[in-house]
Amino acid sequence: MADTQEFPRTPCQLYLISPLETGGGFPARLEKALEADRTFGLVTAFQFRVKGLDQHEAARLALPLQEICAAHEVGFVVNDDVALARRLHADGIHLGQQDASPRDAREELGPDVQIGVTCHASRHLAMEAGEQGADYVAFGAFYPSSTKPSDHRPEPEILDWWQGMFELPCVAIGGITPANCAPLVKAGADFLAVCGAIWNGDEAAAIREFARAMRPA
Repeated sequence: MADTQEFPRTPCQLYLISPLETGGGFPARLEKALEADRTFGLVTAFQFRVKGLDQHEAARLALPLQEICAAHEVGFVVNDDVALARRLHADGIHLGQQDASPRDAREELGPDVQIGVTCHASRHLAMEAGEQGADYVAFGAFYPSSTKPSDHRPEPEILDWWQGMFELPCVAIGGITPANCAPLVKAGADFLAVCGAIWNGDEAAAIREFARAMRPA
């Protein structure tokens, strides 16, 4: 158990998650979002999340996005696929409860890769992930989401509990928008994982709206 008063928290940051369609004009949209963030320094990571593609096609789509992230010093995280993360030398891997364990992923990917784990609304799963070597835990979905529907609906208090007990960073995910993010920031989320709120409209405007909501003057 950590005395968190001895470890001041850094301000909450954004963790962007890709839409399932990352071809076509999406690289330009990612570039636009990260350019808009230069003023604010909110975006710390980008998760590449695609489904139903073979590894060669996934890698083809991922590479230009990875280059954009590197140019902006944003961590590039692969969703679910440990083999793809290894192939791309990704900065991180995000694991669901049905994926490889953090311990197995660490053996495959080495000590420097950031490993995150979806823990839904479960304190037990989060503690278990930490014990197995995860670098962060993700709770959600806090709000209804069309990106990835979930029956799990934690209360913001789970973030406050986690911060009071552990040093490991926590991510809030699920239907988060500039309009509803404040309680999660206040409760102690280190990162807000966002998808639809960024990509369903003007991504640069969305970054600015999150900045106003997360860093009120």
